[in-house]
Amino acid sequence: MRGSGPDRYLVLGDPVEHSLSPVMHNGAMAALGLAATYERRRVDDAGMVRASEEMRRGDLSGANITMPHKRLATELADRVSPEAGRARSVNTWVMVEGTIEGHSTDVVGVRRVVHEQCLPGDGPVVVLGTGGAAAATAIALADRPLTIMARRQAAGMDLVAECGVMAEVRDWTEHPPAGLVVNCTPIGMAGDAMPERMIEYATGYLEMVYAHGETSAEKAVRARGLPVAGGVHLLASQAEASFEMWFGVAPPSGLMYGLAYKYLKERQKRVES
Repeated sequence: MRGSGPDRYLVLGDPVEHSLSPVMHNGAMAALGLAATYERRRVDDAGMVRASEEMRRGDLSGANITMPHKRLATELADRVSPEAGRARSVNTWVMVEGTIEGHSTDVVGVRRVVHEQCLPGDGPVVVLGTGGAAAATAIALADRPLTIMARRQAAGMDLVAECGVMAEVRDWTEHPPAGLVVNCTPIGMAGDAMPERMIEYATGYLEMVYAHGETSAEKAVRARGLPVAGGVHLLASQAEASFEMWFGVAPPSGLMYGLAYKYLKERQKRVES
């Protein structure tokens, strides 16, 4: 059984050093006077298994999961929400009566950001990638014409089948059609540039990468006067949903985004100085 110390929460991934989740969650916990801590932990597959065992022992109270472990997190959970099950992607573990319940706040996060950041609310969507975030995006926007841009055709077809969505799968080397482009790949995380063809016909752009501030793709689409939402917007929306699941209360409105944005700007200044 756990001791009498504060509840412990983690973000699990590889890499994870860039994660802004501790900044947001610790800030929200402090604002509400909650006795809890939140930390980063870099893990491989075996580390994910150990974390799930810690959850069941009561040594951890909850966790967020990021790349590349969202599918493994699905398998390690005792049960998953319907949308997370369809996506085979879990980014939040919640303890319920001694068992791990897996959720995907990616799905609700994508829907919320599209609405709140005034991205195109209808029309085609181009999803870049075939991982857990791509699956969640496809489910979130399944009522719209979807195109999946895949490096491996088989992976794209598997995503469509597993998620139960109607979508065209195109090879990564092709031009995507016009539409709202959602980057569900790591491109941009290390400062690398998105291929121009991927954003040439974009009607708007949703970026899931946030490690180094605004990516070159965000800048390029924004320069054309088109609506853009960055990874911090999505991250904060996902974090708010996780926080509510764990604590049963919403964090103060706008707090998580403000904390993440401020920290990211300060980190950029330190790197540039």
